Amino acid sequence: MSRIGNKAITIPEGVEVTIAEGNEVTVKGPKGTLTKKFSPLMDIAVENGILTVKRPNEEKHTKQLHGTTRALLASMIHGCDKEFMKTLKIVGIGYRAALSGNKLTLNLGFSHPVEFTVPSDVKVEVPDNTTIKVSGIDKQIVGQFAAVVRAAKKPEPYGGKGIRYDDEHVRRKEGKTAASKK
Repeated sequence: MSRIGNKAITIPEGVEVTIAEGNEVTVKGPKGTLTKKFSPLMDIAVENGILTVKRPNEEKHTKQLHGTTRALLASMIHGCDKEFMKTLKIVGIGYRAALSGNKLTLNLGFSHPVEFTVPSDVKVEVPDNTTIKVSGIDKQIVGQFAAVVRAAKKPEPYGGKGIRYDDEHVRRKEGKTAASKK
């Protein structure tokens, strides 16, 4: 039994969901439009502002698809209604970020600046030198771009320097001490 797959999705005001032939679902909302094709095994239906996903049998593969399909549809609806956002913090002396056009430039202590080209379906803001806000309607693209930026300089456990998510806790390690000799 898929607990996630059995949950109904309430479609908010201003969001329109259409299901075309072959389980191609289009979600239109105030923030934008997303289209995705789902497995023909799933039965996707919209009635009275509630979207439901049903599966035809109890096979393992079908159960896996059931929960995944429902979760992807919920993400599409949420993204078209409110957008997804990831906030990154840069920690380290001299580490900073700058945005010019669609180029994100990071100075991270390397001999050269690290540059990223911002994808067209993602919005990037740099409110100050040490904060990067990535937002967009597609959860996968927002998360992927934020992960790529974070991978440029992951937070290290001794000094805590690097790029981290705003809500991320970095476990710190104790360094070597010279006074430990007996």
